[in-house]
Amino acid sequence: MNDEIDFILDSTKEDMQKAIIHLEKQLVNIRAGKASPAMLGSVKVDYYGAQTPLNQVANVNTPDARTISIQPFEKSLIQAIEKGIMQANLGFNPMNNGDNVIINVPPLTEERRKELAKQAKAEAEEAKIGVRNDRKNANQELKKLDISEDLLKGAEADVQKLTDSYIEKIDKILAVKEKEIMTV
Repeated sequence: MNDEIDFILDSTKEDMQKAIIHLEKQLVNIRAGKASPAMLGSVKVDYYGAQTPLNQVANVNTPDARTISIQPFEKSLIQAIEKGIMQANLGFNPMNNGDNVIINVPPLTEERRKELAKQAKAEAEEAKIGVRNDRKNANQELKKLDISEDLLKGAEADVQKLTDSYIEKIDKILAVKEKEIMTV
């Protein structure tokens, strides 16, 4: 009987961990002023008629905190890379020097920082909703089991502890991201 409870708790923990992983992926896309190759993760380039991720047709580096350098594997791709960056609508203005595409990442304004912090909060709230839904699903699964009231209460308490720990993790991840965004 306890094996069923353990199974429900383990699968709930896995589901909650997925919410954390998703949150971290979403927060990577929220730029915090420092140049990062991850900022161009959504950029697709027209490579011989196929929309191909930028990192598959070029090396993407950050020589300093304000610059992203993109070195295409084929020089003929420079225009396509510039076009892909513009179409991704990231607010960047790519330039090329004949060999590389260079993006100067502008410093964030105070207003933009606040918008990004709000966006990060919204992503964290989505993750919390996901964790709470996982708690609800786990409690429903536990109630379907043919177990004593005491076992049920104990298992529900375990699910709540799990929920609390994941909500706390989400809050910590958000605090780090907000600090990163608001640091000038």
